[in-house]
Amino acid sequence: MYVTKTHITLKGDDKMLNAKFGIEIEFTGITREKAAKVAAKFLEGEYIEGGTYYDVKKVMAPDGRIWEFVYDGSIRTQVSRNGRRVNANRDYSVEIVSPILTYRKDIDTLQELVRRIRKAGAFTNSSCGIHIHLDGSPHTPRSIRNFINIIASRNDLFYKALEIKMATSV
Repeated sequence: MYVTKTHITLKGDDKMLNAKFGIEIEFTGITREKAAKVAAKFLEGEYIEGGTYYDVKKVMAPDGRIWEFVYDGSIRTQVSRNGRRVNANRDYSVEIVSPILTYRKDIDTLQELVRRIRKAGAFTNSSCGIHIHLDGSPHTPRSIRNFINIIASRNDLFYKALEIKMATSV
């Protein structure tokens, strides 16, 4: 595995490039509504109000897949005002929940979506994280252990591919 510009390239096993996965990306700085509307414009999809406690906003892409923008109570909400980050209300807690993706088909879309949301004012802080869900059906305990070891040893490459600034220890 290596990074070229902003792409992760996986050498060898083509199965990895076609493996199904989902991703949850947490951030603040803009509202769920704004993030979903940026996504709807980029994906050329339909913005849908979802309601519920999590104040879900949805985007249905032309291919029928749904991207969700939900509230996450673990995020320390902030907004940038006059170049300073200040506390914000719960509308600024944003977690993108992707539909089922594959690396080969969807990584460029995912990267560009993250870029556009960042350009719209989104940012992360130490309360934000990324969660990756891997389709386990084609895996054995050994292949899952190998995958976890690869991710743990190359986590920095995923951050580079998604252009996310890594948190530093204080």
